[in-house]
Amino acid sequence: MAPLRLLIAVVVSLVPMAAVLTFFQYAVLRRPFRNIVPLAAGTLAVMAGMWMIVTGMEMGVYRVGEQMAVRLSAPAMGYWVFIFPFLLGYAATMAEPSLIALADKAEEVTAGGLRSFTLKNIVAFGVGVGVMAGVHRIQAGGKLWIYMVVGYLAIVALTRLAPREVVPIAYDSGVVTTSTVTVPVIFAMGLGLAKARPGGDILVDGFGLIAIASLSPVLFVLLYAVAARLSAKHKPARR
Repeated sequence: MAPLRLLIAVVVSLVPMAAVLTFFQYAVLRRPFRNIVPLAAGTLAVMAGMWMIVTGMEMGVYRVGEQMAVRLSAPAMGYWVFIFPFLLGYAATMAEPSLIALADKAEEVTAGGLRSFTLKNIVAFGVGVGVMAGVHRIQAGGKLWIYMVVGYLAIVALTRLAPREVVPIAYDSGVVTTSTVTVPVIFAMGLGLAKARPGGDILVDGFGLIAIASLSPVLFVLLYAVAARLSAKHKPARR
């Protein structure tokens, strides 16, 4: 897609949000916008930022992801077809701005009980495992619903065992991983792997990788919380 068409798509996608905000400001709150010049400048900055991100993904990340997928599908790659997606998912998640914000806020509200560094690594590890499982599904031609049902049954069971304070953080950790950095890389790789697999259906096999990747960190954060609770129970009391 040409950069100009991408710019038009970004502007069109932001129009409904701007219309809703304007409607409520004037029709419901009945107050004019203050500091209209900084507000307009900020809106233009948002549009420009979104356009640059989308253009960069379209021209660079998607193509790189597809090229990597084609090379990973070669028989000579062996276990690298699973190791590399794990490392890619881990590294992309660690760079995710929304995860950094969530982890920092979680450390703040828990007074250091849940360290930001620990949470980021657990979530990133979970995404890596989820991407690796999703790649296995594509390579083996497995059913997506089996992976999802098994994963969510495990999450439901762990939710009953994990501390209540950690459960909301765990559920949010699955959402923040599907954001600016992680999704384009994983999505492009999944489509490329499905396209390169002999007899593969890009619609059936190429999609669903993001779903598994966002489910897995929830599972691993809950596992960590349950393990920490069991460890605290079995730790001998200090005299």
